[in-house]
Amino acid sequence: MESTAKDVLLKLNLQIPDEEIEYKLKDAELNINLGTKYLSILIDKYKNIEVAVTAYNAGTGTVDNWIEKGIIKSDGSDIENIPYKETNNYVRKILRDYKIYGNLS
Repeated sequence: MESTAKDVLLKLNLQIPDEEIEYKLKDAELNINLGTKYLSILIDKYKNIEVAVTAYNAGTGTVDNWIEKGIIKSDGSDIENIPYKETNNYVRKILRDYKIYGNLS
């Protein structure tokens, strides 16, 4: 999301003019750097990879709301309760692959 990218750029002390940002985000190296920095920010915020990955896909406002309403727990122990089908599938795939890569090392 462009708004998220702008926030992460600020945290990295990088500036890209608004009229260039859509084009610049298509640069793979920049996009990967912003994505990994954003995931790092989410892991620091939630102290949990499952919840961080959920927020990466659904947004922090949505995830904070789900936690507040008891839909999911802040420790990620009931992450299967994610109500958005797309996000639920995304998180399952990411966590599956995370486990596979972890077993390779």
